Amino acid sequence: MEVNRDEAERCIDIAEKYIRAGDREKAVKFLYKAEKLYPSQKAQALLEALLRNGTAAGGGSKPDMNGDGGETRRRKPATHSSAEDKENTQANGDIQHEYTSEQLEAVKRVKKCKDYYEILGVTKDAQEDDLKKAYRKLALKMHPDKNHAPGAAEAFKSIGNAYAILSDTKKRKEYDLYGEEKPQHTTNHRHRHYYYDDYTRGFEAEISPEDLFNMFFGGGFPTGEVHVHRRRTPRRHHRREEDGERRTATVTHAMWLQMVPLLLLVFMSLLSSLWVSDPIFSLSRRGDYNQERTTSNLKVVYYVKKDFLKEHQNSLLRIERQVEENHLDNLRTSCWREQQYKENMMMRARYYGDRELYRKAQQMTTPNCDRINKLYGG
Repeated sequence: MEVNRDEAERCIDIAEKYIRAGDREKAVKFLYKAEKLYPSQKAQALLEALLRNGTAAGGGSKPDMNGDGGETRRRKPATHSSAEDKENTQANGDIQHEYTSEQLEAVKRVKKCKDYYEILGVTKDAQEDDLKKAYRKLALKMHPDKNHAPGAAEAFKSIGNAYAILSDTKKRKEYDLYGEEKPQHTTNHRHRHYYYDDYTRGFEAEISPEDLFNMFFGGGFPTGEVHVHRRRTPRRHHRREEDGERRTATVTHAMWLQMVPLLLLVFMSLLSSLWVSDPIFSLSRRGDYNQERTTSNLKVVYYVKKDFLKEHQNSLLRIERQVEENHLDNLRTSCWREQQYKENMMMRARYYGDRELYRKAQQMTTPNCDRINKLYGG
């Protein structure tokens, strides 16, 4: 899968180093691993050369080390302690911490950003979907398990904190009103840039970046509430002393999104009981609604009371049109949930490199979406 391509190339680079060092066994091991992650002609050619010639470093000929002319890679400075090298190798699954110039530039970009909107790469009028899309893209690129460039962990935290604040309506208003605390300056004789030593920038979400990441890619949301509080400088503390201690805990915007349909249903039910008579029809059999009928156009099944025709004969066409509209609304809601679940499973599979999970996610059906296509032509 495309998401594993960088990791496969990293394994090929390591295999080439072992080839030059004359360690055939380890070179073969990493080439097999590269093939498993992302099959490529380069890995296959090196494997065939090693298996055919027996050893590549001791003989007169070596496989071409320049390969596909891929992007320049950089490595974290290593110490001369063999014990530390061994520990680092074991801790990272025999793969040294390498990173691309693009990964390093991505980290630098985040550190130079002056506000949360710039970190996520969205405008100040960005909606929830825009924030989610931006967070998904950046979090996958910047997660420390994938990006080993210096400062990637802090950049990852900054991205998570930016999303946590901007996705909370109340805290976003507060952030837009007061902004972040004054940034610390890092000055160079030739260049002047703004660098933020504190990833929270004065606004800190009490949900860790890892927990937020798991909410998107680990399946489900935390059951507890997410607290977000404003860290104040002494000057602002005096100005806003009347606010007291930390604000009351708020539920995340994502949790609210899940509850909105239920709250709307309860609200509409209360309105109906106060000001409106019993509904004319029901899409499910219940109580007095035990007379089954079918709309003449789309053949949608609905249920009415015994005296339905007597009271509503003259408005039958209008009622059936309303039945079909309600049915479509229900299908759309169910279809959206099916697509969201499938999309999240595929994103999770891509991140963890789980081919089996990705295959299962691709095979997941969306029956309510299929019904919409069948009844309404998409």
